[in-house]
Amino acid sequence: MVNQNKLFSPAEPMDPDEVREYLESHPAGTYTLLDVRQPAEYEAEHMPGAKLVPLPLLADQMSELDKDRPTIVYCASGGRSRVAAQFLSGQGFSEVHNLWGGIEAWEGQVAKGPVGLSMEFLPPDAAPAEVVLFAYGLEGALGQVYRIMSGRVADSEVGDLLLQLAVIEDKHKDMLQRLSTKDGPVIASPEDLEARASAEIIEGGFHLSDFIKQNEAAMQTALGVLELAMMIEAQGLDLYLRYADRAQDAQVAELLLKIADEEKNHLTALGRLMDSRI
Repeated sequence: MVNQNKLFSPAEPMDPDEVREYLESHPAGTYTLLDVRQPAEYEAEHMPGAKLVPLPLLADQMSELDKDRPTIVYCASGGRSRVAAQFLSGQGFSEVHNLWGGIEAWEGQVAKGPVGLSMEFLPPDAAPAEVVLFAYGLEGALGQVYRIMSGRVADSEVGDLLLQLAVIEDKHKDMLQRLSTKDGPVIASPEDLEARASAEIIEGGFHLSDFIKQNEAAMQTALGVLELAMMIEAQGLDLYLRYADRAQDAQVAELLLKIADEEKNHLTALGRLMDSRI
């Protein structure tokens, strides 16, 4: 039952820089990023991995949230999220923060699409080996995009940057191979992993050929390449976190969160690379 007397319990505000530092320094799955806007607003743009619970539904859906996990709440400009954060704090949530200024003040990467976007690729009851195969295919397909485009651009510097990004995707594949050892899901061999993984879908759920066709013009400059790469990584991070939230098996959820952390690190590295070129 909602305790109306505690509806306006205080909740700590955090500015966008503090939120960014918090997200970068804490592993995925150790906090809740809560979006209390309406579904259409979420679909237009949202912070990667955010759980959508519109403010009018918060009292009824509060049980879906972990009271013991730090919660960062945001809305469009900070008003609705302030009310939501105060409400959750009053209902016994141990640590609640409100993003000051909302997503309008957020200068980090965002994801787009409805809650169910690209969720058909991996079933809720997926086994660990299925997760590794799925993620391996996403990384491999994105590496293909970068290599294909490196041969199409006129600027050699841009071509070199694309090849550099392709090598990073290869390193992600190596990481997934390591997750397929005795401490993770059983894959017969790296060759078996390579042979069985699909290479048609890239991170974020985009089809490889469609993505190249739609974004070839943007990949003619270094800045355009980096902006696209960051967009893809944000969508990929969002996808892995949504899969982790829905996973029925704890081992699978943990595996997806590990992959999400790799995506988060990659996104941070891309941001530094972009800063060095602006």
